[in-house]
Amino acid sequence: MKVKHLLIAGALMCNVAIADEEVIANPMTEEGVVKVEWQEPKKYRDLKTATEVKSRFQQRFFDTITENLNKEAEKVLKPNQKLEMQVSDVDLAGDLRPTFGATTANELRIVKDLYPPRMTFTYSITEGDKVIMAGDEKLIDMNFMYGTHSTRNQKPFQYESTMLKDWLNKTVAPKL
Repeated sequence: MKVKHLLIAGALMCNVAIADEEVIANPMTEEGVVKVEWQEPKKYRDLKTATEVKSRFQQRFFDTITENLNKEAEKVLKPNQKLEMQVSDVDLAGDLRPTFGATTANELRIVKDLYPPRMTFTYSITEGDKVIMAGDEKLIDMNFMYGTHSTRNQKPFQYESTMLKDWLNKTVAPKL
């Protein structure tokens, strides 16, 4: 009888775990003047985690990047302007490598200059209903470990956020 209860409890727990992994095909995040559509994240080159539930990690990445991008966009964009992006690929800085039992995690993200952050997206900047700027970008930050990209002040997704900040300041701001 007790075995039967354990089997039922186990089956119920499996359903909870499966439900936790359900993800939206094209999630959207919005913060202030920035709106981002993350197109088919399951196909991204590297948006993987070694220690978190995948769906939670992805949502944390989406929220953090959108929030950080908004902070910079508010400095660059004029009043009534908005930035909309459709991200089609993400490759986080570093690479996941097996630990072979050296830690409790199966994999560990190794950050080296050999594995730069990359992001592919289309964007548009609108003022009211009028599109004033649009384009396609394939960003790669080969210098992410040097200069102002210091690791002393490490924040979540710092390399990816800095890459987008540089893009806003060097590509978008001069054209507005």
